[in-house]
Amino acid sequence: MKLMLTCDEATAICDKNQYGEASITEKISLTFHLLICKYCKKYTKQNNLMTRLFGQFLTHCDETHALSEEDKTEIEKNLKKELKKN
Repeated sequence: MKLMLTCDEATAICDKNQYGEASITEKISLTFHLLICKYCKKYTKQNNLMTRLFGQFLTHCDETHALSEEDKTEIEKNLKKELKKN
């Protein structure tokens, strides 16, 4: 298990973790990296926020399906609200 990750490795694992694809050893390595790297910690926090905000609009769709203007406005409003908190 590689304990010390580069920031590039950490963000890649963070992305994998969002979709449940990171192994337990990758998660442990990421946790240690986040303890010492404020930039990757911020990236992870923002990544989780984006997943949470956009996740509510995910559906199985065909190519003709798109977000309505109302949905786009709601996403933008929620994103601005969350960014003000940080």
